[in-house]
Amino acid sequence: MVQAALEAGTAERHCVFETFARRLPDTRRYGVVAGTGRLLDLLEDFRFGDDELEALRAQGVVDERTCRWLRDFRFTGDVDGYREGDVYYPGSPVLTVSGTFAECALLETLVLSVLNHDSAVAAAAARMVVAAGDRPVIEMGSRRTHEESAIAAARAAYLAGFASTSNLAAGARYGVPTAGTVAHSFILLHDSETDAFRAAVRAQGTQTTLLVDTYDIREGIRRAVEVAGPDLGAIRIDSGDLAVVAHQARAQLDELGAHRTRIVVSGDLDEYAIAALAAAPVDAYGAGTSVVTGSGVPTAGMVYKLVEVDGRPVAKRSLSKATQGGRKVAVRRHRPSGTSTEEVLRSQARPERRPGDRDLQVPLVRKGERVDDGHDLRAAREFHRTARVALPWDGIKLSRGEPAIPTTLIPAPPQQGSPEQQGSPQQ
Repeated sequence: MVQAALEAGTAERHCVFETFARRLPDTRRYGVVAGTGRLLDLLEDFRFGDDELEALRAQGVVDERTCRWLRDFRFTGDVDGYREGDVYYPGSPVLTVSGTFAECALLETLVLSVLNHDSAVAAAAARMVVAAGDRPVIEMGSRRTHEESAIAAARAAYLAGFASTSNLAAGARYGVPTAGTVAHSFILLHDSETDAFRAAVRAQGTQTTLLVDTYDIREGIRRAVEVAGPDLGAIRIDSGDLAVVAHQARAQLDELGAHRTRIVVSGDLDEYAIAALAAAPVDAYGAGTSVVTGSGVPTAGMVYKLVEVDGRPVAKRSLSKATQGGRKVAVRRHRPSGTSTEEVLRSQARPERRPGDRDLQVPLVRKGERVDDGHDLRAAREFHRTARVALPWDGIKLSRGEPAIPTTLIPAPPQQGSPEQQGSPQQ
């Protein structure tokens, strides 16, 4: 596209692209914006070096003129978006990229690959956090996804409210708190379960978490308390009917005097399994496969669409994938109590201001330079918590249903121009 636009003389036209989801998955009542911080980090280093250019030449992808353009490429446009951690709904302009057509077009895959993955993980994680209530959830899914996706997933899960991750790279790169336990292989390595527990306690102290279900859970608990004493930090159970086993484990721990020993459960937990354990004496959950794969929804379904050229609205008209032309300005409306009631989008103008409205987009990049708005991962985590608190009660249900609040789109007024470039108000 860049080569063709350069040849046509259209590559430098000023364009606006918007990233949004046309709809939410059936099992979601809101989305969670995640990955913005990662995207901005990647954008700062988004360049074409000698190796990349040589590969393009060798494969005959672009001509020499385009290679020269790519060698000098640096994004010089603007980016605005919803704050990381905010919630979003169908049509929400989660990210708006403006600049020349050529430079904006190059960013499409980068933007969508980051936001679609991280937002899907964060949405699943948020539902698990809601299901867990006051009990912490540990992210344990690194072995169920790509090695780099594992780090991104740990970051997104923490943003959405998870307490920690077992991925040490996420701890080093993003400061996500880390936690974990030994594996079954460590228990099997030793001549007896007791020997394994002794080794773990010598290395980690009595506040460690001992995995007790390698053989017989009841015997495992007895041996764990025998080795560590009644001040044992926690036990982890990774199999069986967790609700039944947790009650049995709590009773046994109390009988042994280990009243403060916590019970951590894991094993293919998703938001529904966590919710089913609400009445069980569980102190923490470990979630793996479900969270890193979006709990059945591995992508947020976001798209990246051109909505303006040289200040003129443009729109895609295909029946099943129509878009509304014009750059959108978005506000979220709230009751005096703080509960959100509606998301209002208006093309090329700000919606009429009302008490309780909150502007949703903030500046992220100006003239290619990142805007330091003071939002780091922990700030995004806190912002998500406040955004989720503002959801109406129906919005946090795990059942299928409509989006938590409706989205109202106010179209741009009709403009003179080619009908092929104008979107009708219904679109």
